[in-house]
Amino acid sequence: MTRRFVPTREWEDARQIRGLEGEHAAMAYLISCGWSIEAHRFRLGRHDVDLIARRGHVVAFIEVKTRRGTEFGSPGSAVGRRKQGAIAKVADIWRIRFGHAGDEYRFDVVEVSEEAGAAPEINHIEDAWRGLR
Repeated sequence: MTRRFVPTREWEDARQIRGLEGEHAAMAYLISCGWSIEAHRFRLGRHDVDLIARRGHVVAFIEVKTRRGTEFGSPGSAVGRRKQGAIAKVADIWRIRFGHAGDEYRFDVVEVSEEAGAAPEINHIEDAWRGLR
């Protein structure tokens, strides 16, 4: 069975579209805070890191969580141990391939909360969990 590439403009799942919009909002926010985006959706097999951002010698592997409400908890609470482990594996491969001597690594979460008709609210949780050396 072969998977067919589907351009984002042809996506129909509202959750996927909301997630992509949240990632774009997170990128704009991070850039406005002085970060440069090294990668968007860096993949290793079926796992990925939403954003990899750099500011000086600090490299952040960032999971972006977008929600419309808080009835299921904060967006960041959805990043459990299993997801953290998957992100850490992908991050380690990126570090080996693209990291620089002297870089410091950490794992962040960017929460994007959307209210109807309002600009998204963004909360950047720095060093959300430990993993890489």
